[in-house]
Formats: sequence, C-alpha cells, structure tokens
Amino acid sequence: MDALKRYFRSPAAIVGLILLLLVIGMAISAGWFYPRDPLALAGRPLIWPFSNPRFLLGTDNSGRDIAAQIFHGARIALLIGGAATVIAILIGVLIGAFAGYFGGWVDTVLMRITEAFQTLPNFVLLLVLVAVFGSTLTTVTISVGIVSWPAPARLTRAEFLSLRNREFVQAGRTLGMKDLQLILGEILPNALPPVIVYASVV
Repeated sequence: MDALKRYFRSPAAIVGLILLLLVIGMAISAGWFYPRDPLALAGRPLIWPFSNPRFLLGTDNSGRDIAAQIFHGARIALLIGGAATVIAILIGVLIGAFAGYFGGWVDTVLMRITEAFQTLPNFVLLLVLVAVFGSTLTTVTISVGIVSWPAPARLTRAEFLSLRNREFVQAGRTLGMKDLQLILGEILPNALPPVIVYASVV
C-alpha cells in the first residue's frame, strides 16, 4: 500500500503509466483496427497524414500504412521494453543491494564496474553487443537490459545505504538473521518502491 501511495505521488510515474497503458491499448487493438499485414502495400507512397481517411497517419515511401506499422510495432516494443526492463532491474538490484549492504571493498569494486558501464554511451555499447551476438529479437532484448542496469543499481545502492543501519535491520542481526535474509527479507522490500517507480518510466 505504501509503495502504491509513493508511486501515485510521482508525476513522472503517472505519466509513464498513462503512456504504458496507451501502448498496451495499441498493441491489443492492432489486430482489430489493422487486421492485414502492416508491411503489405496499402496505397500510393507518401500520402500526407490526415489527408486520406483510410490512412490516418499517411503512408511511407513504399506505400505502407504508417499507423498500422505503429500499432503492430507496439507489440514488439512492449515485448522488448518489458523484458529488457526486467533484466536491467534484476541486474541493477542485485549489484546495488550487495554494494549498499556490504560497503567497503565490495561497494568499491561494484561501483567501479557500474561507472565503467556508464562511461560508455548506451547506444554504442548496444550496437557492439548486437554486432557481436546478432540482431535477433532475443539478442536485442538482452542487450538493452545489459546496457540499462547501472541506473537502477545506483538507486538501489543509495536505498540500501540509508536502510542498512535502521532499527529493524539491527533487530534482525540481533536475532541471528544471516546477511542474505536481511538483504532479501528486510531491506529489499523497503528499498523497492523508488526502483519500481524508476522502472515504470524508463
């Protein structure tokens, strides 16, 4: 409940949710509005948007319906975006949690790795990964996730640094809870709300 309240207090999160629902609606209704192959020739090339009621957004230079391509493309965008976000969040939360909880040399090493990834432009690194491993849908999805994890890692680390010495964590240590139990069972649930907000707007 607290996570939902915090989520809906963020204007960026609300805008992200609205855009996400819009894209989901386009993906669901694509087969209804545009049942034909979106890459099939539909009319004469380069029809201007809103000049022909059959082609709301016009046609491209090959005569394909641009609106149909956008609606059907929403499905691929959701697949890649959703899966890549999950990959990025999983990697980022794992690295950020260990860095923030243990501190010391663990934090130093993990943050240097994170900074090394951030010094490289994401687009360039993505192109390198796709060039090396191929341009299949799976490869592109995993590559996007791999280049996107530093931001959630730093966010998770900051949350863990602020929570690792709180009273409930100290109480867990007193009760003999192991580090992994404290990380997963006590600190992580309290550190996730801002990460969830971030994930909804990327």
